[in-house]
Amino acid sequence: MKAAPFAYHRPTSVADAVALLGEYGDDAKILAGGQSLVPMLAMRLTHFDNLIDISRVSELNNIDRVGDQVRIGAATPHAFVGLDDEVAESVPLLTLATPHIGHFQIRTRGTLGGAIAHADPAAEYAAVAIALGATIEATSARGVREIPATEFFTGLWETALASDEILTAVRFPVWSGRCGFAVQEFARRHGDFAIAGAVVGIQLDGGDRVTRCGIGLLGLGSTPLRATPAEAAALRQPVDAITPEEIGRLAVSELADIPTDLQGTSEYRARVGATMVARAWKQARTQATEGAIDA
Repeated sequence: MKAAPFAYHRPTSVADAVALLGEYGDDAKILAGGQSLVPMLAMRLTHFDNLIDISRVSELNNIDRVGDQVRIGAATPHAFVGLDDEVAESVPLLTLATPHIGHFQIRTRGTLGGAIAHADPAAEYAAVAIALGATIEATSARGVREIPATEFFTGLWETALASDEILTAVRFPVWSGRCGFAVQEFARRHGDFAIAGAVVGIQLDGGDRVTRCGIGLLGLGSTPLRATPAEAAALRQPVDAITPEEIGRLAVSELADIPTDLQGTSEYRARVGATMVARAWKQARTQATEGAIDA
């Protein structure tokens, strides 16, 4: 199939893109890498009269350390994120998550902002944003609005972006000290969307107590999720006080809308999700306590 006819716009600045979006409103859609949107258009699962291509807006393709945060422009390709030294040092969970995103062709064309704005419940970068407590920058003619990642995803492929707003950057907090990070997911084949998965970050004090933790879940709801029961149980506890299996059980204990589809039942996804959390927790714990990854 082919996409239905549409008008194509290619602005060269954020201001121009915002003006176009303000002019066309709900009849327009932002196009970044196109790795999710273009197949949906080709299969006529969605349609917009106007596509606004921001891939040549250079101010949206950057990675900068700003104080205790790393700010990544929305049009920065996955491959650049995965290979960037600043990201690897300051937000290693993004580096670990990148190889799980599709295949290298998708990582070359797809963008961080596009993946997060698409709001797929199995999206790795979205889960990282949730787990680390990232901040999304949304720009419109009214200015820049900051949206916490925990409030950004509102439903399946739905976000808190207004119709005249563009996701222009995501700011990820930098964790310091004794930290460990891990990503685990299960898919039928490498490159497929995850049936279930988890991203985990742990920070410890000198007495091996958990001072900070973030657990993001993939494929276990209509949006990327944060495993708050498991985080709450681990916080301020000795890191070995709760077993990885218990963390996994708690992570899925309060999930109410785990999907059932051709990949598996909700019960199956819950079991897989708990296992992925347990494995990621074990890896992150080992890195935080010993400075090494436990395979």
